[in-house]
Amino acid sequence: MDILQWTAVELSAAIKKKEVTVMEAAAAVIDSIESREGRYNCYITVDREGALKKAGDIQRRIENGELTGPLAGVPMAIKDNMCTEGILTTCASKILGNFVPVFSSEAVLNLEKAGALMIGKTNMDEFAMGSTTETSAYGETKNPWDESRVPGGSSGGSAAAVAAQECFFALGSDTGGSIRQPSSYCGVVGMKPTYGTVSRYGLIAYGSSLDQIGPISKDVADCAAILEAIASHDEKDSTSVSREADFTSALIEDVKGMRIGVPKDYFGEGLDSEVKEAVLKAAQLLREKGAVVEEFDLSLAEYAIPAYYTIAAAEASSNLERFDGIKYGHRAQEYEGLHSMYKKSRSEGFGAEVKRRIMLGSFVLSSGYYDAYYLKALKVKALIKKAFDEAFSKYDLILGPVAPTTAPRLGESLADPIKMYLGDIYTISVNLAGLPAISVPCGMDSRGLPIGLQLIGDCFQEKKIIQAAYTYEKARGVFGAPTIKNVEK
Repeated sequence: MDILQWTAVELSAAIKKKEVTVMEAAAAVIDSIESREGRYNCYITVDREGALKKAGDIQRRIENGELTGPLAGVPMAIKDNMCTEGILTTCASKILGNFVPVFSSEAVLNLEKAGALMIGKTNMDEFAMGSTTETSAYGETKNPWDESRVPGGSSGGSAAAVAAQECFFALGSDTGGSIRQPSSYCGVVGMKPTYGTVSRYGLIAYGSSLDQIGPISKDVADCAAILEAIASHDEKDSTSVSREADFTSALIEDVKGMRIGVPKDYFGEGLDSEVKEAVLKAAQLLREKGAVVEEFDLSLAEYAIPAYYTIAAAEASSNLERFDGIKYGHRAQEYEGLHSMYKKSRSEGFGAEVKRRIMLGSFVLSSGYYDAYYLKALKVKALIKKAFDEAFSKYDLILGPVAPTTAPRLGESLADPIKMYLGDIYTISVNLAGLPAISVPCGMDSRGLPIGLQLIGDCFQEKKIIQAAYTYEKARGVFGAPTIKNVEK
């Protein structure tokens, strides 16, 4: 069997059985990148020499019995907004085009402790601001299922790399759906954990109260293993929580008696008919497996988008204030005085979408508008969390679509930013409420594009989500594996 066809857990097991070596797995991934990267543009930086050098060390540690976990020896990719010691970290922005961190983010360190092998840094929307991976200063990433379409965003490079077999799994970050939506568009599994489960130390911030790192993988078993590796309490992150991280124990085929709510609000106008049909078919399959599935009203859904973009833009405005060309990053060549240098460096360094959100955030935080917009958005956020609390008093999980449509064509979303923002309608309320959620492939549309099913759980209920997703995945079977082999037929 082709090494690249294996899941991460299967590959690690094969390495331990001496069926394949870490060096062979790394070489296979690097060969795949070299042959396909010109078409898809999944990576900003590929650390070929470093990865091959580390592969030998990991192989020795596995043979010596030092590395025994389910990810030992597995080549992975990291979204380029997570710091990696000695390796370029750009956030897909010109302003960080020369930034090489002197430390690694906690999530990356945890994966390295588990024996995973980093191959490179994936492309993304600039500073994670976008839903298509088209706002990158390093060019757009293309969807491996159809190169004329976007892979989603902002973790589009990570999702496309997994789908295109340019890594076995990847890390993404999710501020308003940036793991789940590209996973849906690319036909892979992506999970946003409960806020605080994974340390944000070393993650270059977009919206600090919303950002969360999570896994993008080929299947649910890989997703659980990755989440187990990266979840940890970290004193360097004040929002990090201490909790049991035994997620692989939830890989059980059983949803009998599980109560699943389907919000009527998610299936109204604006939802593509093929997406609706695929998601409701998935709900029916879970019902046949013994789950209690029923419709209910989840109020306030229509207020999620304005609340999210007000809060996220406000936090972005504050977080991106530090990028001024003084200590690191891009600095304008010609300027007159300090203020001129600030203005020119930021004007040259930031792209249009980032500037748009900085201006929006500065506006809603300004005197006279703070109460009218930002404070009101925070109140709506609290009401959305209350609505979810009420829903989870009745249901174990909430089931719905990830996105209103399958992957749009390149250029369509950038031409209409408001339309792009509306594409996040089913994902952003999860971030506002700090909840966990997963995207699992649940079918294809008539154009052969993947459709994602979203399962949302209450805070710290990842195990319920994983159990339901795993049960569904096993019952569904392979609709068309998210691999390039199927795509390139």
